[in-house]
Amino acid sequence: MKLQPDKSDVQTLTAHGPGWVAINNERVESSVVVGSRGERFEWNCSRFDDIGAEHFARLASLGAELIIFGSGARIRFPQPAWLQLLMAQRTGVETMDTPAACRTYNILASEGRHVVAALLIESPVAGQ
Repeated sequence: MKLQPDKSDVQTLTAHGPGWVAINNERVESSVVVGSRGERFEWNCSRFDDIGAEHFARLASLGAELIIFGSGARIRFPQPAWLQLLMAQRTGVETMDTPAACRTYNILASEGRHVVAALLIESPVAGQ
């Protein structure tokens, strides 16, 4: 699905599909963290089962007001223990499927919020 946000000065998630997202029209096929203040790095996980507390600890170091966790093609919630550092610093965390996370990130980033999207990009299932 192609997304058409208004002109923005921040990184924008411009499209998404099974097994990929596009950041400012650049196709990315692995899990990624992208932020409204220029943050962008590979998030070393390719399946939900690969994610652990260390993934969310790295997000805590970014100082964002909100973390949007895109959990892949379907919604899956992180373990509460994984979120302890974020909760301790009063950083909000919202969990949704990755397509919804892309849309939500764009809206909040365009409002000038310091938001970070942590997007799980899973390989598409054969036949989809």
